[in-house]
Amino acid sequence: MDVAVIGSGLIGQAWAIVFARAGYGVRLWDGDAQARARAVELIAGQARMLVQQGLLDDADGLSARVRVCDTLAQSLEGVAYVQENLPEKPELKREIFRQMDALAAAGTVLASSTSSIPASVFTEDLPGRGRCLVAHPVNPPYLIPVVELCGAPWTDAATIEAARRIQSGAGQKPVIVHRELEGFVLNRLQGALLREAFRLVQDGTITVEDLDVTVKDGLGLRWVFMGPFETIDLNAPGGVADYCTRYGGMYASIAQEQRDCERWPDDTVHEVERQRREQLPESELLQRRLWRDQRLMSLLRHKRQAEAETPPKD
Repeated sequence: MDVAVIGSGLIGQAWAIVFARAGYGVRLWDGDAQARARAVELIAGQARMLVQQGLLDDADGLSARVRVCDTLAQSLEGVAYVQENLPEKPELKREIFRQMDALAAAGTVLASSTSSIPASVFTEDLPGRGRCLVAHPVNPPYLIPVVELCGAPWTDAATIEAARRIQSGAGQKPVIVHRELEGFVLNRLQGALLREAFRLVQDGTITVEDLDVTVKDGLGLRWVFMGPFETIDLNAPGGVADYCTRYGGMYASIAQEQRDCERWPDDTVHEVERQRREQLPESELLQRRLWRDQRLMSLLRHKRQAEAETPPKD
């Protein structure tokens, strides 16, 4: 099966790796010819790193399955699925989906990687709007497998199912978001934590570094293997209901203290930036991102091993 990846930036490159690693033929297109050329080199480099980490057997084979196309029409010819990765601007999404809907075969699923824009914003006027949806990844998707599938009110159920099947076949872990909402689910959960994190730094409760330690060496360790509901289910003798009886009052009291804000306060953002740059100069950000990806590779390998060793549920 062939898929198309439209837009060859970081997310587009990562999607190309996801699909090519699974054995799909990938048609990669970008309006910038230089970006297309750079993407091929970067994909090959990441494939070699996956081999080094034991997460891929054949880097050359992966690269060979990625075909760079000179035109949008060429990239869409005969593909079953399209993953679009243009910038987060509704007008760009509307235009590229208008073109893709006109060029792609009737049965082709058209998905966007947008992290915040509902599909209804850029597909409403399309003749083929029923085959359009959002497939929002977590960055980088070739290391973090969750992808949120969210259709518009007019998206066909068969489109959602086809996207779920293709994503699962590529080794991803699709979750279905049953109604449109800004940011979908993952970013709303992340946003809730960030609101409180900024507030705690703003009022002097904790430093940026210590808050990060609290998450990465506290909550984060549990969340690597289980979500928040399973976490609380295991944290009280009688499960979820018991946990809520024991701690519901505390959380209700905390909720009364917490306050939302329209935007994170500029002075707090500047303070967080100042503390982060003391810990990590801007010139070292790229190297730290590469370090993060290597750690994610090691973690992914460990999780796969742990899942293989977990006995099946009765």
